[in-house]
Order: sequence, then structure tokens, then C-alpha cells
Amino acid sequence: MDGAEVPVSFDAPAAIRKWPSLRNARRTDATGPYLVIEGTLDECIREFMAKPQSPRHLYEILTAPQPPLITETLSAEHVAELARLREFL
Repeated sequence: MDGAEVPVSFDAPAAIRKWPSLRNARRTDATGPYLVIEGTLDECIREFMAKPQSPRHLYEILTAPQPPLITETLSAEHVAELARLREFL
């Protein structure tokens, strides 16, 4: 980026969803992720980061896109990076 401040609304509505799993792997016969919690993007990031690291790949956060940093579906890696950068944004 060119150093310009990138605004991110951490007050935006968001939801954490979890993929059904068996032995820490997504179930292939599942229809899709189910709702865990709804709240703000900030609340969802905090809740996500409070989960143990090993099953985080089973979770995703859904929110309104905020280009260029926030996509509609945030993967575990994306959420961890946002959590790390949150205090700077």
C-alpha cells in the first residue's frame, strides 16, 4: 500500500460460522457451516482468537466487504492477520 490509512469498520455486523468436523477435519458430507455467534466484526475477531489454534481452520467470519482488506468471508489466516493489525488500523 502507499502508506495511506485504510479505514476498517470493526463495528460492522459479522458472524462466526463453523464447518462440521470429525477428528479436526471438515466433514465432506456436511451441507455447510453453521452459526456460532453474531456480533460486530471486533467481537467476532476476539471470539475467534480466543479459540484454540488447532481447530481454527474450521471457522470463518462473514461480514460486509470493506475493500481492500476485508472480504465477505474471512478465513482463519485472514482473521489472525487482522487481529494482529487491528491496533494499527
